[in-house]
Amino acid sequence: MTTAIYPGSFDPITNGHLDVLKTSSEIFEKVIIAVAYNPLKNFSGFLTVDERLELIKKSITDFNNVEVDCFEGLTVEYAKKKGAKVLIRGLRAVSDFEFEMQLSQTNSSLDKEIKTIFLTTRPKYNFISSSSVKEVASFGGDVSKFVPAPVNEFLINKFKEV
Repeated sequence: MTTAIYPGSFDPITNGHLDVLKTSSEIFEKVIIAVAYNPLKNFSGFLTVDERLELIKKSITDFNNVEVDCFEGLTVEYAKKKGAKVLIRGLRAVSDFEFEMQLSQTNSSLDKEIKTIFLTTRPKYNFISSSSVKEVASFGGDVSKFVPAPVNEFLINKFKEV
């Protein structure tokens, strides 16, 4: 069975992430969408890891071959632990490529057996980022077309509390 890891912060997951996940799930027998976190870093993110995991699970109910997990440490070490030989990275625009290429080359130097593939989102998702979603939502803007319904509902409620 070919297993691929789709790592990221997913803070929160967007429709662009889901677009990449859908393509990945059509290519690979099993995809693990894995929330990466570092408990030692000062930056903890907007959402807790548990909130991210829960929102991802609620957003991927139509995916039969996708598992949700989290990890800390090196992505290549996590991939080896899970028996995966492929890392999936999403690209929205050309500007993402330089960072993603450097990350891919670093991972390759750490473990030559693990390959990275780049998948692009459909053009209608090119401009969506977790950062822009959080900013728009924080000002009461409608992000329903940028995120899955469970994330939209969560953000509405989260910003009502503020």
